[in-house]
Amino acid sequence: MTQTGNVTPVPQGPPPTTRGDRQPTGELTRSLTHHQTTMIGLGCALGTGLFLGSGSAIGTAGPAVILSYIAGAVLVAIIARVLGAMTIVHPVRGTFGTIAHLYLGPWAGFLVRWLFWAGTTVAIGGEVVAAAIYIRYWWPQAPMLLLIAAVAALVLGVNIVSVRSFGLAEFWLSSVKVTAVVVFIAAGLLLVFVGLPHTPAAGLGNLTSHGGFFPHGPQAVWAAMSVVMFAFVGFETTSISAAETTDPTRSIRTAMRALVWRLGLFYILSIGIIVTLVPWRDTAGGDGTITGSPFVRVFSQIGIPAAASLTNAIVLIAAISSANAQLYSASRFLHSLGHDRCAPAVLARVDTRGVPVRALVVSAAGIVAAALLAAFRVDSVFNVLVSVAIFSVLLVWLLILASYLAFRRSDTPATRQGLRVWGGAWTAWAGIAGVLAVAATAAVVPVMAKAAWVGTGFALALLLVYALRVRHVVNRHTRAAPSEEAVDA
Repeated sequence: MTQTGNVTPVPQGPPPTTRGDRQPTGELTRSLTHHQTTMIGLGCALGTGLFLGSGSAIGTAGPAVILSYIAGAVLVAIIARVLGAMTIVHPVRGTFGTIAHLYLGPWAGFLVRWLFWAGTTVAIGGEVVAAAIYIRYWWPQAPMLLLIAAVAALVLGVNIVSVRSFGLAEFWLSSVKVTAVVVFIAAGLLLVFVGLPHTPAAGLGNLTSHGGFFPHGPQAVWAAMSVVMFAFVGFETTSISAAETTDPTRSIRTAMRALVWRLGLFYILSIGIIVTLVPWRDTAGGDGTITGSPFVRVFSQIGIPAAASLTNAIVLIAAISSANAQLYSASRFLHSLGHDRCAPAVLARVDTRGVPVRALVVSAAGIVAAALLAAFRVDSVFNVLVSVAIFSVLLVWLLILASYLAFRRSDTPATRQGLRVWGGAWTAWAGIAGVLAVAATAAVVPVMAKAAWVGTGFALALLLVYALRVRHVVNRHTRAAPSEEAVDA
């Protein structure tokens, strides 16, 4: 790999120590397959929100929420494409955090990775609580604390055993979710356009009745983006896995392409079927429970027995899959931060199987803390954490797009070998405008307004820590250690 222009080299630490012929203590292993790489991204992005219905977004925009999901899919496609283009050239640990370090400066690498870690940890805490609630659907007397500990231990165990075991588990968990979505879409299209022997086709009447296609006006499509965009969060995990993929160039090139169209198709068709089959006011008024899920309604209509229990099993798998994949992401970013001395160096160590156990355990501890706050309704604290998570996603996306603009300006043979982005810099600028438009919903959406205030404060606090303490450590480490770029040159 050639040195890319005048970018700052990424500190990779001293040469890793070895013990005989076993795995170096600081290096990850490349054991994820091509198909596992694609499923890891789907595992994060196909979450419980889809299966239980997107009541909040539907309540905001009505049937026109379909347009919100189309806009969201286009924006995610832009971010995924530029991220894939950079990751193919730099399939390194810390992925877009390390890339931000390379092209925007060490402060950006520090900020991106800590923001992503914090936001992901809060998100997994919510998934763990959701999984515990779904288990209580069958065993209502089960202690919540015990169930949270069991789910957290399960995802931690899968991740600790080996990278291969994580990839295999995520492949099968995601396959179940994908199968459920495909069955739902097929059954929904049948009910909308064909009908059943004793049930006439539903038709498209629900799209324009009950106040019309835009019951709250066209501007509601924009306001709904404050909810819609976060349904796609998690696709970035495909890029994160590049450092542990057997063939990162092939895997990232095809996985990003497949991931984007699958996510877009799944979400747009699923939401379209929901607002077509069920009057939007009924879905918007749902309480988010299993019995109110559109999946239960559709499965019941086509005669699948025990539709509620089946849907509960699916959303339980979705929650565990999402938590599993996001714990992987969080631990890899913490491992990268340790390598670059932006976190304690002990977090950079891996065991003989190439697993960053210390980073996993620390990430899991944060997850359990967030889960307990959510489960026991410590709203004053948990809501602040949620605000940090929301803001973190938007700022990370902005910095990914900004990194791509700097990446293109470096204009070396290596950067030209990456995944082609149609429109180049103009497409990246369009992505930046789209992310800023989502952030601007803070003017009308209270949750986004709180996220903007709390998240900005958190980001400024991180930058202050970097300026006062971390910057000097990183600079010394950069001078003392050769970068991966320099070593490969």
